[in-house]
Amino acid sequence: MSSNPAEPRSIASQLVLLFTPAAALLLFCGLGVLYWIIVRHAYAEDRAVLLDKVAAVRASLKSNGGMALLNQELRATPAGQRAPYWVRVLDPKGRVLAQTPGMDQLLASDLFSSRAAAPLAAEPRDYEAGGKLFSLLSVTAPANGQLYTIQVAQDRTVDEQFEKQFGLLVMVALVCGIVASVIIAMTVAKRGLRPLETMTRLLMRVGPTRLDEKVPPSEWPRELQPVAIAFDDMLDRLEDSFTRLSQFSADLAHELRTPLANIRGEAEVALTRLRSPNEYQAVIESSVAECARLSGIIDNLLFLARAEAAESKVHCSFFNGRAAIERIAAYNEAIAEERGLTIRCTGEGQVFADPILFGRAVSNLVDNAVRFTADGGAIDICLTTDGSGAKITVADTGGGIPAEHLSRVFDRFYRVDASRSSEGTGLGLALVKSIADLHGGSVLIESEVGRGTTITLRFPGGGGKEAG
Repeated sequence: MSSNPAEPRSIASQLVLLFTPAAALLLFCGLGVLYWIIVRHAYAEDRAVLLDKVAAVRASLKSNGGMALLNQELRATPAGQRAPYWVRVLDPKGRVLAQTPGMDQLLASDLFSSRAAAPLAAEPRDYEAGGKLFSLLSVTAPANGQLYTIQVAQDRTVDEQFEKQFGLLVMVALVCGIVASVIIAMTVAKRGLRPLETMTRLLMRVGPTRLDEKVPPSEWPRELQPVAIAFDDMLDRLEDSFTRLSQFSADLAHELRTPLANIRGEAEVALTRLRSPNEYQAVIESSVAECARLSGIIDNLLFLARAEAAESKVHCSFFNGRAAIERIAAYNEAIAEERGLTIRCTGEGQVFADPILFGRAVSNLVDNAVRFTADGGAIDICLTTDGSGAKITVADTGGGIPAEHLSRVFDRFYRVDASRSSEGTGLGLALVKSIADLHGGSVLIESEVGRGTTITLRFPGGGGKEAG
């Protein structure tokens, strides 16, 4: 069984999934640094207080009657009161000289470090006993010619509780921050994507009869302006395509209706009464001519359709361009002689193109020139080649084309003079342009009323090899 591919996530969900971990990481780092700073600060304060207490004990030892005075101060602690500090002084042999009452039951001397450090280098260590946390510090201090060991302990139970409560508060803040990040991300994403919803509703109104619906880029956020511009351009292309399609359908109906009407009209007239064999033959010959015209229109339309759908295969090869254009000129020579037209061929060179399509394109150009050149005129077919390819120019001395028509002469069924419907189908130049496009070439037209028309057909590639 084939499983359906997973649907892609929405933009909103992707934004939430990206924003939430980023916000959580920032919160974790920020709160973690804050927790570390506060805990380290509390530890540093406790160490400073312990060192201050050691300094006070050292000062008492150095004073006159120091040991007696120190004993008196330590015994002054009221019985049963929780002492914030416990102090013990040992002689070099480890005998207790003075200590806070009850300290020996709570904190034995061997719990402290056996290697007492100098005061400035001393670091307290933690010790838990009886559900309490103590910070123990042991330092050596000379006084009155003797070296004493001073042991100081501090009850840090409250500090530990504060650290735990503060850590819990940090975790709660982190969780709440993550939840708030999700809510904020969803709100921001929904609000930020609101223009897309508006644009979607606007685009849903677009249809075949409402292709003029536009999406003004200035009304949208900067990120959506390229989409709006691209959509407006697409609508313009679609509108132009629909217009062309409608015109093409109308022209096609007209072009097909005329020969069909001629065939039907002649047949109906022939059937109104008995005719002679010669009359029936004339009707059949006329019908065959109209059918040939219909067949030509259909063939040309099929070729244009395949060309636009990229179904036509172009088989390019080198061939003698001069020989090709001379064959085309010879094919039109009979008609030219009847009307006193002169067809001249000039130029030499190899052409890299599909020989059949090349002949069809140039034949259409020459056929147009012959059709619309007045009797006694001239038609010049010129071939030139260079490194970029081959160029074929067909120039005539006909009546020319007004400038306002030049941009549309390559459209299907377009005629400069619509009343001359019997002369051609209006597909010849459209075929030429399609053949040029299939080869990656181009076709240009220049015309001046009363002086004639020049059409240039370019075929790229092949390096413009000279004829040998």
